[in-house]
Amino acid sequence: MNRREVKRQVLAILQLKDVEEVKQRISRFSPSAVINPLFSALCSVSDTIRHNAITAFGVVVPTLADQDMEAARVVMRRFLWTLNDESGGIGWGAPEAMAEIMACDERIAREYLHMLLSYMREDGEELFQDGNYLELPMLQRGLLWGVGRLCEAHREMMLANGVVQDLRGYLDSTDGVVRGLALWCLCLLGDNSLRQEVGRLKGDVTNFTVMKGGEATHLNTGELIECYLSGAI
Repeated sequence: MNRREVKRQVLAILQLKDVEEVKQRISRFSPSAVINPLFSALCSVSDTIRHNAITAFGVVVPTLADQDMEAARVVMRRFLWTLNDESGGIGWGAPEAMAEIMACDERIAREYLHMLLSYMREDGEELFQDGNYLELPMLQRGLLWGVGRLCEAHREMMLANGVVQDLRGYLDSTDGVVRGLALWCLCLLGDNSLRQEVGRLKGDVTNFTVMKGGEATHLNTGELIECYLSGAI
């Protein structure tokens, strides 16, 4: 099967509504054959195609890692490059796809989690310039969705890497969805140490949606605030 035909079939699969069927069908391809079509799909205007591509990366790259870990690392480095200013791109979907891969493969998470978290952090003093802070709110939304996915999958690892303090600054964002996603992440972590900061959000009733397992989950920041402050997390 030539590359054009593979791309056509992958695109057709990514349009399916059943995420489990998407994963099953994608898994029938050689991992290396579908990497490029999946990267292209991350830029789709269709939410279904884009989310299914993110989910598919979580199937394909861990399988690739079983066969050739260095090939999986190449894919992760490719995501990092798309988020680099020098790439000339914006990196749409890259944080989400990286997070999905790491949620599905702890080996990769242990190698690359610090890089994903660097996109939440400003550079420090000269000897500690390891931050790659993403300034665009739309990219921050994708990043925080990815952080939330990892809070579900690897809670202890996320806590050990200090993600609670990384989330603090997003509670002051001018973007309501960013604030809501940061609070959602804190609730997933079961952390209750930012009560003062969260308390300042009272009155925020932003509605937003997160995709989980192919299903849209509708959330309200006001309800999350009440859950957080009451300790019901």
